[in-house]
Amino acid sequence: MSVQERKQRERAERERLIVATARELAEQQGWDAVTTRRLAEHIEYSQPVLYSHFRGKREIIGAVALEGATELAGAVRAATSAAHGPRERVAALARAYLDFAALNPAVYDALFQLDGGLAYAQEHTPEPLKDAFAALLESLGEVAGDGVHPGLFTEVFWASLHGLATLTRAGRLLPEDAAQRVELLVDRLAVV
Repeated sequence: MSVQERKQRERAERERLIVATARELAEQQGWDAVTTRRLAEHIEYSQPVLYSHFRGKREIIGAVALEGATELAGAVRAATSAAHGPRERVAALARAYLDFAALNPAVYDALFQLDGGLAYAQEHTPEPLKDAFAALLESLGEVAGDGVHPGLFTEVFWASLHGLATLTRAGRLLPEDAAQRVELLVDRLAVV
């Protein structure tokens, strides 16, 4: 291995450590606790080293969001691949999405609530974000209904899931009704 390859590998490892540490701090204490000073203390690197990887917290949030998008796409695909039939796939998708949001609140915030400097729904949207949407579209496109654009239907269904995730987390919805909400969403929106 050349010196340059080793330095590139070490740089990538530092970057992964910064993102993992930011994510851990955010999940434990919220995004307000994630500062470059605290990250530098936790990973035992100086703040200038952090700034050589990320220009600031916004870029770190963006990196966490991209990582989260990849994980969300994987969770949705794993759940839907085990389901049989369109209705079961859509229900599995909804449960996987809501579970991801509940189990990874800081990552979910990085993806959908905070400014990570990422472009959504544009030509230059990063691939992990496009792939997360594609993971939803794969199952939802088949239940959009006649004359309904699959992408538009996916956006509406996704918005409904986001609303459920956000309201549930804020304590605005009764947790014991979560399964019934998923069933209602699937039965009323998806044409199966």
